[in-house]
Amino acid sequence: MPLALWALALSAFAIGTTEFVIVGLIPTIAASLGVSVPSAGLLVTVYALGVAVGAPVLTALTGHIPRKRLLVGLMVLFTIGNLAAWLAPGYASLMAARVLTGLAHGVFFSIGSTIATSLVPKEKAASAIALMFSGLTVALVTGVPLGTFIGQTFGWQATFLAVSLLGAVAAAGSSALVPNDIRGSVPAPVRTQLAVLKRPRLLLVYAITALGYGGSFIAFTYLAPILQEIAGFSPSSVGLVMLVYGVSVAFGNIWGGRLADRHGPVRALQIVFAGLALVLLALAFSAPHKWLALATVLAWGAVAFGNVPGLQAYVVQRAMQDAPHAVDVASGLNIAAFNVGIALGAWGGGLVVAHVGLMATPWIGAAVVGAAFALTTWSGRLDLAEGQQPLLGRAGAGASH
Repeated sequence: MPLALWALALSAFAIGTTEFVIVGLIPTIAASLGVSVPSAGLLVTVYALGVAVGAPVLTALTGHIPRKRLLVGLMVLFTIGNLAAWLAPGYASLMAARVLTGLAHGVFFSIGSTIATSLVPKEKAASAIALMFSGLTVALVTGVPLGTFIGQTFGWQATFLAVSLLGAVAAAGSSALVPNDIRGSVPAPVRTQLAVLKRPRLLLVYAITALGYGGSFIAFTYLAPILQEIAGFSPSSVGLVMLVYGVSVAFGNIWGGRLADRHGPVRALQIVFAGLALVLLALAFSAPHKWLALATVLAWGAVAFGNVPGLQAYVVQRAMQDAPHAVDVASGLNIAAFNVGIALGAWGGGLVVAHVGLMATPWIGAAVVGAAFALTTWSGRLDLAEGQQPLLGRAGAGASH
């Protein structure tokens, strides 16, 4: 894999850290700024809103900018946003800094997927996307705990300063390692690019993304309480379990990419979603038993984010068929779908805990992932009906030649 992909992965790690670290710092920020915990929680919401808006809209508006220049510029904007958060004197200014950072996040992952695939042969496209996204998934369970520790020890501002330094290193790495001749899709008018929202097949993939990703977050959001209250792990042990889970996530992400390269995104997603649903169901029964719960969590890590490269590769391939003038925007809308899934999964999980109980989250999450599996199967059959052989993976692509 080219070194430029590692620069993209570092950028993704910095972005993933700043997105999720806020969750661990909400009580600290609320006390520091003199606001309620729910108000501090809105910092998560506005960030997701920045991502959801920035991904499709700003990607469409920046289609004419050379890819490398835009990539480096986004990481500079990301760094500025985190520096602004570091220096924020109050709640409103911190909120504005989070929105600014979220905008950079959305566009980065929109164009990052197409840049990653352009750096490798077609048969390694999903693996390249997986490597880039591994930075995001590893951030969930390594960068976030470390950032939380820094914030709780030295003040929440120190966390944003540390992330801004990561952003500066990532910007320098992209500037040095990413080729200058990265080709983007031919720019089209914004209205034409956003017309991808009228493409039913792309909307179907976005629904798969939101359900398949969000279903896992119904339970993942409450994994720490499950480990402590049901399995009996101590708070310090939960941190160690999450770190080991992170290693499993990293391997699962790469495995998911190779699976999509080998069998095509549809078949890969069917395998990953089936595994994810089974693991979530298993957690509903294994959680009261400490060692069984640990084994289930490790298995969960292997499949929880294995769908990311397949989902992103699928939307890029579908866009090449249905909206070749707006591939980057189509990719950006999928990033928005990921964030919609996270937001709805976390929100829905809260409702489940409040009205049904903590241990209802795994099996309800499994049901939602099952719905994603059903939609994936339907989408694959539509591909076959349309004769879209390139979407079937290496064997199908070979047959089409």
